[in-house]
Amino acid sequence: MPILRLAGKAPRRRRPVNSALGSASTQPGGNVAENKTKATVASVDSYIASIPDESRRADCKKLASIMAKASKLPAVMWGTSIVGFGVHRYPLAGGKVGEICAVGFSSRKGDISIYGLASAESSADKLAQLGKHKMGKGCLYVARLSDIDLKVLEGMVSQAVKAKHAGSAHGQTAA
Repeated sequence: MPILRLAGKAPRRRRPVNSALGSASTQPGGNVAENKTKATVASVDSYIASIPDESRRADCKKLASIMAKASKLPAVMWGTSIVGFGVHRYPLAGGKVGEICAVGFSSRKGDISIYGLASAESSADKLAQLGKHKMGKGCLYVARLSDIDLKVLEGMVSQAVKAKHAGSAHGQTAA
């Protein structure tokens, strides 16, 4: 079959499908897909200290403390901008397994993004009690911690981590 050339451009070379998805490494628990966002050895304290806005920096420091207390897990940087607690493994196509923090947060331009709480059982009831927030597809957005009830948030973090650890018997979550 002839290759058509449009406007004098050479045809693009196609990459094999696997290279677009990243390589997979084999772990004791099965095939783990190569994630772009991985746990790193970067300093959580340095990340928080680098947040330019003093109020946001204080909120993130407090949020790290709340999540560490509620999860009973140490804070670890995931990529360059996510402070995470624990590891959540989830199934991907082809029998592979992805990994991301069980719960975590990141200071973004407009809000603080809080990850891992949306799937917690009975989170709808807790969200109604939380205070001023927005929901995304997989995360919760808050402008500042003073807008929400921190005890409710702590309970949600604790519940989310417990729910994900309950899935660890099925290879879904690790500390």
